[in-house]
Amino acid sequence: MGGLPEPHTGWTFLTNHARVLAVIADDRTTRIRDIAARCRLTERAVQKIITDLERDGYLSHTREGRGNTYRIEPGKVLRHPAEAGLTVAALLSLLARDEAAPARAPGPDPGGA
Repeated sequence: MGGLPEPHTGWTFLTNHARVLAVIADDRTTRIRDIAARCRLTERAVQKIITDLERDGYLSHTREGRGNTYRIEPGKVLRHPAEAGLTVAALLSLLARDEAAPARAPGPDPGGA
């Protein structure tokens, strides 16, 4: 069994909150340990992020047996003024992985030099 995830150095495009939300959007019944593994975070960090998201109304959960089922509030507007008007649903649609489409590098800019 693995211990702590390998730390990441340098900057990234997404916050850990966005990563956790995207993983939950992909599987509403996912376990905290699985979220932690996919996001390369500790389980404790994921628990704190989920608490933050629930406290501010972006996420809720119901207990089902030994697990949780999460509910994302898709119409909730993102917090930062630079994203004014952008909803959680819009963010998640940008982050959604299209498993059917192969990952490709962008081609040359047709309008470029």
